[in-house]
Amino acid sequence: MRTRDIFDNISPIDFRYWDGEVARYLSENGFTRHKLIVELALMRALASNEVCAQAAVDEVAAANGQVTTEEVYDEEDRIRHDIRALVNCIREKVSDGVKPYVHMTATSCDIINTADAARYRKVVEKVLIPALMKLEQTLIAIALREAKRAQIGRTHGQHAVPITFGFAVALYVSRLGNSILKLKELAAELRGKFSGAVGAYNASSLFFDDPETFESEVLADAELGLLPAEITSQVVPPEMMTRLLCEITIAAGILANLADDMRHLQRTEIGEVGEEFAEGQVGSSTMPQKRNPINAENSKSLWRIVMPRIITVFLDQISEHQRDLTNSASARTYGEIVAYAVSMAKRMTRVMRKLAVDPANLERNLAMSKGLIVAEPLYIILAALGHPDAHEKVRRLTLLAQSEKRPLEEIALADSELTPYIKRMTPRQREILGNPALYTGIAARKARKVALRWKQKLEL
Repeated sequence: MRTRDIFDNISPIDFRYWDGEVARYLSENGFTRHKLIVELALMRALASNEVCAQAAVDEVAAANGQVTTEEVYDEEDRIRHDIRALVNCIREKVSDGVKPYVHMTATSCDIINTADAARYRKVVEKVLIPALMKLEQTLIAIALREAKRAQIGRTHGQHAVPITFGFAVALYVSRLGNSILKLKELAAELRGKFSGAVGAYNASSLFFDDPETFESEVLADAELGLLPAEITSQVVPPEMMTRLLCEITIAAGILANLADDMRHLQRTEIGEVGEEFAEGQVGSSTMPQKRNPINAENSKSLWRIVMPRIITVFLDQISEHQRDLTNSASARTYGEIVAYAVSMAKRMTRVMRKLAVDPANLERNLAMSKGLIVAEPLYIILAALGHPDAHEKVRRLTLLAQSEKRPLEEIALADSELTPYIKRMTPRQREILGNPALYTGIAARKARKVALRWKQKLEL
């Protein structure tokens, strides 16, 4: 019996970030289960083509229910081959008359690649995408609720011109929505194979005039629901899985960007939002007052694990001739990309669902640059009214406003050169110069438009 304390595990994903939903598909038990599903699908196809009897299928189905991963590993320790170990464990539990049909015409990668396609498609469709959809739904709600709440826009870490907080969140609604759609598309494109040791259907052609049709029958099994790759070597071409893992990495990057933005907005000197802090939660081992944005920071930290992993995926794209084993260890780590992405999605959903928005600090920060952020509308209005060098004029006025610590509007109104232009301004233009919170363009309308579009598109 293989026993080990969970805290003796090496990878943090096996204790700290373990997720039961992900493990159902991507753990070693999940892998064994899906390989057994493929072996049974093969038996069903053999029976439907009258190669074996239905009773043989029933025996294998019953045997599969008794095979354990531990048993397979024990057998692999003995014979030093993973798939043959699995086959041996099935064969031990069926009658002699059924034994010859177990794994008939299959090579190891027929089982492995098909099992991988099935389980990665399922974990993306049943776990990752739903987790991202919950976050998307939360972001949509925030974008709609905060569509009109003015916030200072920031570029290069500096105050720019006003937007709204809902507009800032709507950007992530759009980015994440597009990634969700792409994940759906790429998961559906994963393909299986049943084309034998070099992909030329050598073994199955001994029994079937049209081995491609037989391959399709195996893969179309109700528990698999896959299409065959157009052509393979011993392995399915890696690009489909590579593209899927690339998009998962992209989605993780979007979550990390959201986490980073929320983390910076929680800085003491900004304080526009805050993560929920439980009553008994401790922020520091030595500073009792600390309330750290740990979930946002943790999400970005997880992205630092996910992002470099895609390099390994790209390295595994290369396989010599009909196949080599240079990806045999590295490909086993792909599941961690998915697992960490799921952890990020669930964590950021918790953050955003209970995110506290501080209207007073939003107003305070907007007012902090009140005297300067009207520089853009002032220069544009002056240029539209015919000033020959409005940008340079306003630039000089901002320097004066900064040195004298006076509002730019006040400096501009006192400048005799600008008096004729200011007199020609519309009431709305004058109002914006005096109240920059009104200078948000169509941020509120755009936030609502984007949020409602994705709510409808994703049927949330």
